[in-house]
Amino acid sequence: MWLPWEYGFGLAVLFAIVSWRARPFDERVAAVAGEAAIVSVLYSLWQLAGRVSLLGIDRALERGAWIWELERTLRLPNELHWQNALIPHSFWTQAANIYYAGAHVPAMGLFLVWLFLRHRDSYSPWRNALALVTGHCLIIQLLPVAPPRLTDETGMIDTGLAYGQSVYGALGRGIAGQLQAMPSIHVAWAALIGWAVWRESQSRWRVIGPIHFAVTFVVVAVTGNHYWADGLVAIPLLWLSRIVGLRIASFSRRLFGESDSGSEPTRVVVRV
Repeated sequence: MWLPWEYGFGLAVLFAIVSWRARPFDERVAAVAGEAAIVSVLYSLWQLAGRVSLLGIDRALERGAWIWELERTLRLPNELHWQNALIPHSFWTQAANIYYAGAHVPAMGLFLVWLFLRHRDSYSPWRNALALVTGHCLIIQLLPVAPPRLTDETGMIDTGLAYGQSVYGALGRGIAGQLQAMPSIHVAWAALIGWAVWRESQSRWRVIGPIHFAVTFVVVAVTGNHYWADGLVAIPLLWLSRIVGLRIASFSRRLFGESDSGSEPTRVVVRV
């Protein structure tokens, strides 16, 4: 369902060429293509990190078991109980599998297009936050951690595999990383979408953003793909990335002599 990392880099090169060739004729097309190239690179790095993480399967299983025990010590909600409540309902179980597999990347793509077209002045700081939080997560994910569905101690099943809806296949193969449980890029991206949509939009439909975040957080856990802790770690990383992203955007505007379009640096900091 997801493109391999090689295809992502190929798309990045294609979008970069389009951006370069279109710049003298249409700045808007050039800008859109340039942003698409950046997102394609982030996607490819995420997929490539998944390949690298498969080099340490044994230790990944040990770390997964350790996180599970830590969650029980901290008395976090038990993911197994949530999954057991879902499994008797095949429709909702399959819906959760589809949401996990199909909403992650397309939702981010739709969000970026919406933000670029409708809230261009706010686009750069959020794009910077996206790049930074993805980078932070990928660096941590170089230390592989097995998800609950692969950790025997959890007692959880792979709901995607049970219904033939898994994007992974056998351990060690497949186009998506299987040992990138900590932290959850699914949750990080969904949290960014929820935060940005709620903050930037004035429409009554802006509640869709936070709902997407909440649904994603639950879905990644009940399907056995993430621990609650994976999402809880991703959220402060996003907060840090947002602050740094704002600073980068402000510095870039001053460096290139661009207007902040009504968003002075001091005002931006307050809104964080």
